[in-house]
Amino acid sequence: MSADLLQFDKMMEEALLQGVVRKALSVFAERGIVGQHHFYITFRTTDPAVVMPEFLRSRYTPEMTIVLQHQFWGLEVDDFGFGVTLSFDGKHERLKVPWGAIVAFVDPSVQFGLQFTRAEAAKPEEPAKAETPAAESPQSLPKPATPGSDDGRVVALDKFRKK
Repeated sequence: MSADLLQFDKMMEEALLQGVVRKALSVFAERGIVGQHHFYITFRTTDPAVVMPEFLRSRYTPEMTIVLQHQFWGLEVDDFGFGVTLSFDGKHERLKVPWGAIVAFVDPSVQFGLQFTRAEAAKPEEPAKAETPAAESPQSLPKPATPGSDDGRVVALDKFRKK
């Protein structure tokens, strides 16, 4: 059997999402913020399974970065992905993000990051529902480090792929 049939790159990304990212978010969901840890999560707003207010989706297309640090509520983690309530200009909005929509996961407190290169969105297990638009979104959030940057925080899986 050839490596192409096994698709190790896809298996690796799935393992990192379901292992590392899911476990880190689960700890936050159970215990709250642990030490100085905080997460930047970048996801594709164009993924049909992402549930978010339309005013955010239109403002942050094709991607959005959220920060889980001081002001987040109701973090829930499951087989589908995660859900969290965040504040946008003083109004609470619920987001649901499937694992397959995540593009990057960074914890700058320990200089750790993962970048995912999935070309397609995961097939939705739940239908996307638009929330009622509310206030405008906050200022631009910082983007996680990118591959090739000098800080070495992001592990890009591309360098491990056979070309």
